[in-house]
Amino acid sequence: MPERTIVVIDDHGVFAEALELSLSLRGHQVDRLDPGRLASLDALVRAVTHRSAGLVLLDLDLGPLGSGLGAIRPLAAAGTAVLVVTGDDDRARWGECLAAGARGVVHKGVALPDVLRAVRLTLEGRPVHEREERARLLAAAGARRADDGETHRRLQSLSPRERVVLAHLLAGRTVAEVASLETLSVATVRTQVKAVLAKLGVSSQLAAVGLAHRVGWRGPRTTTGIPNRGGKRSRVSTGTELGRSPHS
Repeated sequence: MPERTIVVIDDHGVFAEALELSLSLRGHQVDRLDPGRLASLDALVRAVTHRSAGLVLLDLDLGPLGSGLGAIRPLAAAGTAVLVVTGDDDRARWGECLAAGARGVVHKGVALPDVLRAVRLTLEGRPVHEREERARLLAAAGARRADDGETHRRLQSLSPRERVVLAHLLAGRTVAEVASLETLSVATVRTQVKAVLAKLGVSSQLAAVGLAHRVGWRGPRTTTGIPNRGGKRSRVSTGTELGRSPHS
């Protein structure tokens, strides 16, 4: 029975081409998908299943498609083995990949023979990670989920006005700009910013923004009204939306 196709999905052309060539020279049937040509992760999954791929080498950073993490579970459910090949050093994220059904995770910084070894192990149905390493990665992912749950609770504790302030910070606005847009004094906005930082348990505006980004907090909806930094007019309402974490 002929070997099923290995599909390489990576938005870094040089790396993807090198991997495709190396696998082809070793007798594998290889296809490459450019995520920049696909409309969504759903389209990516359909393209892979259409090729009857036996193995997908998946990058986590898929450019305009965002994180490849969301493609792992549907690919695995379709019977396609997934080996993540990423430049991301976040071990908790590696654990999330394993929890979603990936057979293993390999860093792009390792030597090419190590990547090829992981491919061989995956094709043979053997574990890519030692049992202890896999357990550590899954534990890191579990701890991250617990942290994200606490972050969601902290975000939900913000008052409507504090959510508006945080939404402005997410949009890259300064305290002075927020004060002008909201017709408040700079001192009042600074007090509100301090309240946001205290409730989120962070010490800087940058950390607050990073925390909100990490769990996918989109903040209050925007409607036509006040100008933002790009010169367009938008008005921040006091309703709030908690988006799904990009790592879930």
